[in-house]
Amino acid sequence: MKSLLPLRDALSDWLTAAFRRAIPEAPPGPPLPVVSAARPEFGDYQCNAAMSLARDVRRPPRELAEAIRSAAEPHPAVRSIEVAGPGFLNITLDDGALSGLVTQIASDPRLGTPEAGRGRTIVLDYSSPNVAKPMHIGHIRSTVIGNALDRMFRFLGYRVIADNHLGDWGTQFGLLLLGFRHFADPETYERSPIEELERVYVRSYERSKEDPAWLEAARAELVKLQQGDPVNRELWRSFVEHSLREFERIYQRLGVRFDLVRGESWYNDRLPEVIRRLEEHGLVRESEGALVVDLSDDGLPVCIVRKRDGAYNYATTDIATVLAREEEFHPDAVIYVTDERQQLHFRQIFAIARRLGVTTRLEHVWFGLMRLPEGTFSTRQGNVIKLERLLDEAEERALALVRENSPDMPPERQREVARAVGIGAVKYADLSQHPQSLVTFTWDKALAMDGNSAPYLQYACARMCSVLDKYAERHDAAALDAAPVVFTDPIERRLAVLLVRFSETVLDAAAAGRPNLLADHLFELAQTYSRFYQTLPFLRAPEGVRESRLKIGMAVARALRTGLGLLGIETPSRI
Repeated sequence: MKSLLPLRDALSDWLTAAFRRAIPEAPPGPPLPVVSAARPEFGDYQCNAAMSLARDVRRPPRELAEAIRSAAEPHPAVRSIEVAGPGFLNITLDDGALSGLVTQIASDPRLGTPEAGRGRTIVLDYSSPNVAKPMHIGHIRSTVIGNALDRMFRFLGYRVIADNHLGDWGTQFGLLLLGFRHFADPETYERSPIEELERVYVRSYERSKEDPAWLEAARAELVKLQQGDPVNRELWRSFVEHSLREFERIYQRLGVRFDLVRGESWYNDRLPEVIRRLEEHGLVRESEGALVVDLSDDGLPVCIVRKRDGAYNYATTDIATVLAREEEFHPDAVIYVTDERQQLHFRQIFAIARRLGVTTRLEHVWFGLMRLPEGTFSTRQGNVIKLERLLDEAEERALALVRENSPDMPPERQREVARAVGIGAVKYADLSQHPQSLVTFTWDKALAMDGNSAPYLQYACARMCSVLDKYAERHDAAALDAAPVVFTDPIERRLAVLLVRFSETVLDAAAAGRPNLLADHLFELAQTYSRFYQTLPFLRAPEGVRESRLKIGMAVARALRTGLGLLGIETPSRI
C-alpha cells in the first residue's frame, strides 16, 4: 500500500491515465490535478479538470467527466467515483484501503511523506537582522517563517543551506560610528552593548535630521570604514561581535540554527568584480554620475549598482551574493524570506542575475509587516517591543497556565513545559496566519492559550500520551500493535482521511512557502480528534474497537508532534 502515498498524487496519475484512454487524441499535458474535497459530502477527493479541458477537447464538461469516469480502471484505494454538478469528479476512498493507510501511518515516523527533495539543494536566506540593533518583534516573522520552511525542506529530503545574511554593512554605520564617538558611555557599552548602540544610533539619527553637517560627517565616517580605516574597522568589528552574541542567545531560545552566518560585508571584496561583469555583458550605463542597469524590458525601473560617489549599495551586494551562492553551492533554488517592502528590490536582482547567466531558480517568499495597533515599528523612533521581552512575557504567562493545570508537577519541570508552551504560542500566532497578511500585534492574540493556538494542539498531544499510558498499565502493548484499524463511527473515518492528507499538506506548504497551510491542517486534525475523544469511549470500548481507536489516536498524536516540530514547536508529554 506504500505506493499510494501521497495518495493525492496516485489518484492524479490514475485519472490522467483514464483521460488518455477516454480522449486519445488530446494533446499531451500535465497530470489532472486532484484536490481534497471541499466538504465530506462531496467525497474525500475531487478533480475539477473537466471544466478546464472541455474547450480543448471540444466536449461539454459533464460529458468529458463521464468519459473519464467510465475509462477509469479499478483502483485499490477507491470505493467510488461520481460525476457531480457541471463536471466535478468526486472520489470516495475504500474503507479497507483507508484502514491500511492509517495502520501504516501509525508506525511510520514520516507519516508516508516522500523525500521529494532528495539530491537537490536549497539555499534559504532568512532572519537577517541588522547588526548593532536588538531584535524586536518585527524580526519574528522572517525568523519563524524561514525556520519552518527550513525544517519542512529538510524533512522532504532537501539539502538545505540556511544562511543568516546579516545587515552588517551600509549607511547606518556612518551614523553609528560618528554617534558612538560623541554619545557612547563606555561603561554602559561594556555592560549592555546592544542597548547602548541602539541609544547611540537613535540619537545620531535624530541629530542628522536637524544638522546637515552631521549627516555629511556620518557619510565621511562610512567612506573611511569602506576604505579600510583601521580605527573604524576595529569599532565596526566590536559592534558585530557583540551583536552576534546577542542574536545567538535569541536564536537558542527559539530553537533556530543556521548553517552560515555571513553578513553583507563578507561579499565586499567581490563588488568590483560584479561591476566588471555587468560592464562585460553591456548591462550598465552611466546616469548622473552613477552606474545603473536599465530594466525597462522587464517592466522595472533602473537599478543603481554604484552610486555617484563610487560607493556600492544593497543591489550590488545582493548580486554578488547570488553569484557566490551559485558558484559555491550549485543550488537548485535560492529562497529569500523577507518582508513585503523588498519585492521590487528582489525582482530587480533576479532580473539582473538572469542577464548575467544565473540559471538557479530564485524565489522571494515575502510576508506582510507586523505592526502595533498604533502604527509601524521603527528603531529610529524608538517604539519597538524587544523580542526578548516578548519571549519572557510568553513564558511567564505559560507558566501560570501550567501551574494551574498541573499543580503537582515539579517546579523545574513546570518551567520547562512553560518554555515550550510560551515560545510555541508566539511562533504559532505568526505561522498560523497567511504570510502575506498584515499582522497587528497584540499580547492577547499572540499569547492566547485556547482555540487555534499552539497550546491547544500541544494539549491534544499530551492528552493522547496520557491515554496510551493508561492503556499500557492495563493491557498488553502487543495487542495494540497487532490490531487492525476499523471504522465504527464517521468521525473515525474523517480522522483517517485527514491523516492521509498530512504528507500532501507538508508538500504544499513547502512548495508555496506557506507554513499556515500546515498549521490549518493540524488545527483541523486536533479539532476533529477532540470531538472523537469526547464522543467515543477509548479505554472502555470493546476489545478490538478499543485498540483501533487508540491506534487512530496514536497516528493523530504522531501527526501533531511531527507537524508542530516542522513549525519549530515542541510538544511536551504533559501540560
